[in-house]
Amino acid sequence: MTAASPPEILRAPLVVEFPFTRSLGPVQSAFLTGLREGVVLGVTTADGKVMVPPVEYDPVTAEEIRDLVEVGTSGTVTTWAWNGTPRPNQPLATPFAWVLVRLDGADTAILHALDAPGPEAVATGMRVRVRWAAERTGAITDIACFEPADSRDGDVAAQAAPHGGEFADAVTGIVAPARLDYTYSPGRAQTAYITGLSEQKTIGERCPSCRKVYVPPRGACPTCGVATTDQVEVGPAGTVTTYCIVNIKARNLDIEVPYVYAHIALDGAGLALHGRIGGIPYDQVRMGLRVEPVWTEGGRYPDHYRPTGEPDADYDVYKELI
Repeated sequence: MTAASPPEILRAPLVVEFPFTRSLGPVQSAFLTGLREGVVLGVTTADGKVMVPPVEYDPVTAEEIRDLVEVGTSGTVTTWAWNGTPRPNQPLATPFAWVLVRLDGADTAILHALDAPGPEAVATGMRVRVRWAAERTGAITDIACFEPADSRDGDVAAQAAPHGGEFADAVTGIVAPARLDYTYSPGRAQTAYITGLSEQKTIGERCPSCRKVYVPPRGACPTCGVATTDQVEVGPAGTVTTYCIVNIKARNLDIEVPYVYAHIALDGAGLALHGRIGGIPYDQVRMGLRVEPVWTEGGRYPDHYRPTGEPDADYDVYKELI
């Protein structure tokens, strides 16, 4: 008799991406607007230090600070690291150095890219200068990168000059795209769970110590700290333990608002998972409602859950799963 081969562990590329929108206070607004105009601004702290990039609150006293100063566009590398394989959307498409640069007149360093032919051309203490972007909009990317400068370029002893921070058409907000690309492997336990969903089954795992059934399974019991290897099919029906009504439409989500997302304790499970409730007016969803899955076309996973028509579950049945 030959033992069955373990299931292949799943792997898939995954992208997490969203636009991050931030409004700017007077300090950050002046800093970014200054970059658009080819000016680098810092801020003076209570103890007289000049911080670049500027912050809005003193890191020592936590007091609000707004005393802006203009610093030089040349500076000195304080430390660096070579990046031989640039990733998409990094400042340069060719190998470059990440550098911390203390601009003339500043007491702190700014992080950016240095365009250099190789690591042998980079050194702590080297002089560099700003290379401005061809088109500037009021963002940190207005500094395209730093580039090596003549040792006499700029004045290391230059003093920061006070600046009112006033510019025409000031930048008051930014939208920064955030993106993370990686390869995800769900591991043994969730591979079995995902494989089960493709067969319209919900597979959990039971802790051999406390006997709680985890859905989705985690491979180990977070309470007892022991591995969970005993697979248990739960559901398909379950009970709504708690819920919320969603009134804000998500981008690229083809669901009309309002709709309900709920925690659903599937029959036999030791904790609730979340899912959308359909087939019932949103204002009629309630705790204790008995529901069942409605599978997507092709049966890959539940699209939503709908009422089964059974009487509501008693509170005592699901109160420990809220």
